[in-house]
Amino acid sequence: MNSATQLLDATLVIGGAPILWREIIGNVFGLASAYGGMKRVVWAWPIGIVGNLLLLTVFLGGVFNTPQNLDLYGQAGRQVMFMIVSAYGWYQWSAARHRGLRECQDTDPSRSIVSTPAEDSVAVQPRWARPRERVGMVTFLIVGTLVFAGVFTALGSWGPWADAWIFTGSILATYGMARGWTEFWLIWIGVDIVGVPLLLAGGFYPSAVLYIVYAFFVLWGFGVWLRVQRRGAGVAMASATS
Repeated sequence: MNSATQLLDATLVIGGAPILWREIIGNVFGLASAYGGMKRVVWAWPIGIVGNLLLLTVFLGGVFNTPQNLDLYGQAGRQVMFMIVSAYGWYQWSAARHRGLRECQDTDPSRSIVSTPAEDSVAVQPRWARPRERVGMVTFLIVGTLVFAGVFTALGSWGPWADAWIFTGSILATYGMARGWTEFWLIWIGVDIVGVPLLLAGGFYPSAVLYIVYAFFVLWGFGVWLRVQRRGAGVAMASATS
């Protein structure tokens, strides 16, 4: 138990500021999950869940006695949400990938989820959300931010409005990734714009730095999904006219 506690509380001091190793490691796992999502491989989801578990302990600073000693209930709550939605995304992508493997005679069905799939057995085909789905997204962002801001204020969260926006946007972006909506990358940009100032002010420096890295990564991922989407549309049009 003592060894586990020491591992949980291990810190790295940078510029006189103590930083938890589990915050650094949790964010590295999160970045690996984002990369897997861009590549549309199933292992993105379980890798992300491990990172979420670590970061959950970081943002409940009052409970786990972190150096910041701040409770960001939105940031902590979104880790729980990530794990729930990731389980859904893991199931969705696994099912889609297995269907693709069964339909492709040239693909080895013994391929594991930790190996890069063949080009024709990726887990999801990117697409734009339909107009009705976009209306639902905007409505959820507005209503969710208002509702969660009230909840986080009542709980005593530090920075409840920013926390609520990040939490709501994270739910929507993760769900959009599971559904294959290309817009989910743009939602992450909105989350990052609010998240970086909040985390810097709270002293969560590794997480703030990773948010900045995410911003560039998200733009890259958006471009990748957009090219795949256009290529898929071109193939479908060619098949329809042949």
